[in-house]
Amino acid sequence: MTAPSAPLTDLAVRAIAYPSKHHPVEKTAAAELARLTGGAAAPAARPGRGVNVALADRKWATVKKAPADGAWLWLRLPGDGTGEVIANEPALLYAAVRLLANGLTDTTRAKLEGGLLIKATFPWHRTLSDSCYTQYWRTARSFNPEQYVATLAENGFTHVEVNGLQAHMPFEDTVQSEYYPQFYTYSPGFNHFVDTPLTKGVWPTHYLEANLNHLKKLAALGRSYGLRPGVCMFEPRSLPERFFQRYPTLRGARVDHPFRSRLPRYCLAQDHPVTKQHYRAALQALMRAVPDLSYLSVWTNDSGAGFEHTGSLYVGRNGGPYMIREWRNHEKIAQAAGESIVRYLRNLQAAGAEINPDFDVILRIEPFKLEQDHIKAGLGNHLHWEAPTLLVRGYDLPYSHLKYPEMRGVAGSSLQPVIDESERPVLAQTRAQGVEPALTYAAGTSGNYEPLIGIPYPRMLHQKLRSMADFDLKRISAIGGLGDTASAPYWPNLAVLRAGQFTPEVPVDDVLLAAAQNFVGEKSAPALVTAWAQFEEALSWQPPVPLFTGFGFCWQRTFDRPYVPDIEAIPEKERAYYERHGCFQHNNPGINDLGKDVLFDLVPQAYGAKAAAAFDKNVLPRLAKLIASLEKLAKGTDLRAAAVFTDLLDRARAYRAWCGSLRMVCAWCEHVHGYLKAKTTAAKARHEKSLQTAIDLELANTAELIDLLESRRTEVLLLSSVGNNTFFYGEDLPELLHEKIRLMKKYRHKKPRIDKDILWRPIPGATWPKFD
Repeated sequence: MTAPSAPLTDLAVRAIAYPSKHHPVEKTAAAELARLTGGAAAPAARPGRGVNVALADRKWATVKKAPADGAWLWLRLPGDGTGEVIANEPALLYAAVRLLANGLTDTTRAKLEGGLLIKATFPWHRTLSDSCYTQYWRTARSFNPEQYVATLAENGFTHVEVNGLQAHMPFEDTVQSEYYPQFYTYSPGFNHFVDTPLTKGVWPTHYLEANLNHLKKLAALGRSYGLRPGVCMFEPRSLPERFFQRYPTLRGARVDHPFRSRLPRYCLAQDHPVTKQHYRAALQALMRAVPDLSYLSVWTNDSGAGFEHTGSLYVGRNGGPYMIREWRNHEKIAQAAGESIVRYLRNLQAAGAEINPDFDVILRIEPFKLEQDHIKAGLGNHLHWEAPTLLVRGYDLPYSHLKYPEMRGVAGSSLQPVIDESERPVLAQTRAQGVEPALTYAAGTSGNYEPLIGIPYPRMLHQKLRSMADFDLKRISAIGGLGDTASAPYWPNLAVLRAGQFTPEVPVDDVLLAAAQNFVGEKSAPALVTAWAQFEEALSWQPPVPLFTGFGFCWQRTFDRPYVPDIEAIPEKERAYYERHGCFQHNNPGINDLGKDVLFDLVPQAYGAKAAAAFDKNVLPRLAKLIASLEKLAKGTDLRAAAVFTDLLDRARAYRAWCGSLRMVCAWCEHVHGYLKAKTTAAKARHEKSLQTAIDLELANTAELIDLLESRRTEVLLLSSVGNNTFFYGEDLPELLHEKIRLMKKYRHKKPRIDKDILWRPIPGATWPKFD
């Protein structure tokens, strides 16, 4: 929540009434109005003589020209102590009160006397795979869940995801040297919250109860601010092998990643009648705990989940015996698999609709390159699909980088601010079928700048919101959510989100100037707007580094791993401090080759060279100029402004450290691979020298990051209060960075080397037998 930009005592509000039998948000909104105005809020059986706060279906006020569809809010406050605050969507009731404090222009504020009607640009706006509220950053040390949901509601969100685990890590059967169970923290499914007659006893009762209670708590918190609860789950999720030993004929597809797992994992045969009954029972058990659950997003074919006989399963098409007979061609298999997926979704929607008639099931469509047409043909009537682009076909994301057209795959990220006109026919065709697609977009740092906090890109975000509005999209999803908003009190993206939802006609320059004035006052506001623009300009030139600049920065331990010419020259015992928390399997080439992960060739030498040069030419000089400017502004005599400029300075320093480590990854790939490919002694020497220069830069970069973190002046990174894991760092990150520096200095002069036979290694503690 932001502080009011001007006192509201001029509204002369004294008595505030809200319904006696109220929705939680009616009480919350009335209490917030009382806090802002100095009035007193109390429940009432009928509208009072003061200001009435209620949802539209209460009929507590006559709203002039109320829209017949969509989401809207109504504010009438003539300044004599009377009036009303009304909304037809619960979250907008709280947003309406907050708009009085922050978000209305002088022109719109002047309309309060006669009544101000605002129709929301996006009637259905949610977070998706919400990193801090429910997902892998849920143990962030500074995260404040209530502040977060209040921020969502204030800035125009209508729904919130609630299926987060209470536990730090999920319960999952495992074996020695297996990384795979950590993936079950992603979008936890039914089996982590409820059981059914089929699965009773498979998971500990206390584990299920703790997680379900936490889910209910998150739903109640969101509900108090008017946010409708929903869930995002990887399904159909695997069940342990001990289950299939008991029910072997229910075995469906193998869904695990065979390189990352050590146990084969299988889901249920989805067309079996018992499976259908199980999923109906599971969803209804969840909805008995949260009857107003509004949607289920189904993510799949990853993280221990998958649909039978689909082409993108990690081990290839496979499944149980009930869907399709053997020896059918690929098209027939794709058709059978797609139609079965629709039956699965329809079964869930019908079960949910018995409790909430408006319950939606939404399928993430990317995994289904081959089955997509068959799936889409069966959707409609509360079955929808979602994607980062309506043009998606499989995992190909057909948008190029703003500055580097040859670098593709930026759809849905912060670097895709405009929707191409070629998407309009797809939207029209989809709507003709009665399906409203949900488009995912980036508003925070999850999947873009992990694990940083409060990175500003307000103009690109505003452009994306305008583009989505121009397409008249009704459903949009902020992928990864907004992150730790409590730790980023001067983040301009929030002002842009609020304006895009409620005042889209206001130019972005005016939005940002008003936000800056609210933070630092009129005198310093232009300098703050300029600094945001300089920061965003540097962001726009940042080249993508596959995996690392998506969700893999922490996976690969990019901040704390030592960068040396021969990684395995560092004894395994000394590498353990970071390897044990990374997404590394003992035989993963990513252990000793930064350009690889499992069998992916992520950063080839030529790409590394191009990306490193782009950082040097286009990103780091811009950041240096920005940081120099902010250092001067942070020393100003206006203490209020100095605090804001210091905050932004520290975020720019954190982003520079982030870019520096990414530049190191690229330089390593360029010069280690270059050395190994070089045919002459001179060429090898050039690569060695360049690599040593890159190491010097990264040592300085890491020392700067340590200084920033140890100052504790600004919370610039998400750090877990519980401990390190694959998805983010613990509070001991400075200590790990010191160890990184020690190892880099100790092993930096080894000759470049990569053991390409790492693939064939046995698990730790084992040896292969010797053959004659």
